[in-house]
Amino acid sequence: MLLDTPISIGKLNAANRLVMPPMQTNKTDRGHVTDELVQYYRERALGSRPGIIITEHSCISESGRAAEGQLSIDEDSMIDEHRRLTDAIHEGGSLAFVQLNHAGSNGIGDSVSASELNIPAKKLTRRPRALTVAEIRDIQKLFAEAALRAVKAGYDGVELHCAHGYLLNQFYSPMTNKRADDYGGSLENRLRFTLETLALVRKTVGTETPIAVRLGGADYLPGGSSEEDAVEACRLLEASGADLLDLSGGMCFYMRLGHLEPGYFSSMSEKVKAAVSVPVLLTGGVKKVSEAEALLAAGKADLIGVGRALLKDANWRT
Repeated sequence: MLLDTPISIGKLNAANRLVMPPMQTNKTDRGHVTDELVQYYRERALGSRPGIIITEHSCISESGRAAEGQLSIDEDSMIDEHRRLTDAIHEGGSLAFVQLNHAGSNGIGDSVSASELNIPAKKLTRRPRALTVAEIRDIQKLFAEAALRAVKAGYDGVELHCAHGYLLNQFYSPMTNKRADDYGGSLENRLRFTLETLALVRKTVGTETPIAVRLGGADYLPGGSSEEDAVEACRLLEASGADLLDLSGGMCFYMRLGHLEPGYFSSMSEKVKAAVSVPVLLTGGVKKVSEAEALLAAGKADLIGVGRALLKDANWRT
């Protein structure tokens, strides 16, 4: 089976092409790792043995928190508790990646964004404030500091969350970015926050640690980013050092209106795969091993993420 074949991610090798994508569990204690959370990841690592497990999004600062129950990695004191997660994941032979996130206006922390515009899919009562360039620099440093904590905690890789309407995605999407400076306008400018963050994280963690980007490549909404934008963005991300491109939705979040088929972002992922040389991860709607195998065989992606099915059944693959 193609799903069982190994694949290189940067300088590391994943044992197979099954990925458990990040899914918030609300099993934390005010952002701290709990026994329940550790057991949750241990069960899935041992039960289905994904090549990679990407832990649920971790906030890089309290000001960027998405929800009360969101996992956090914003203090050095959390390194040891995250080590419990990576140890549990490694028991099954999986690579452990951390997903780092700042919610921007799509959270309960400071309501900040690219522009003074709320994300279109939510009726938010707070109007966001546009970040200054100095504040962008400060948040980039927070991403890098969190990435270094993750490496010290035993994570094999780091993923930057630029999807699902969160801060980096708010800069990438033309629906929420109307800036007139170097961080707005052209696609490269809208992606600049992410590209610079990627470069700083790379400088901080070194060349041995793979860096993934979860990109909400297309909004699938009028006036939003397109699949063609995703292709160009992924070319830029690859050129800037991304080792893995994890494709999902932007302002449509992790669903695609009118699509329930396995791999419902595959029209985007196959275009990106044809344009880049680094591995491409496709997630969305895959419920069966046969569906994952078919998507790989059709060249839709290099790895397949299985989310809700694995959330419900730790032994999904057995």
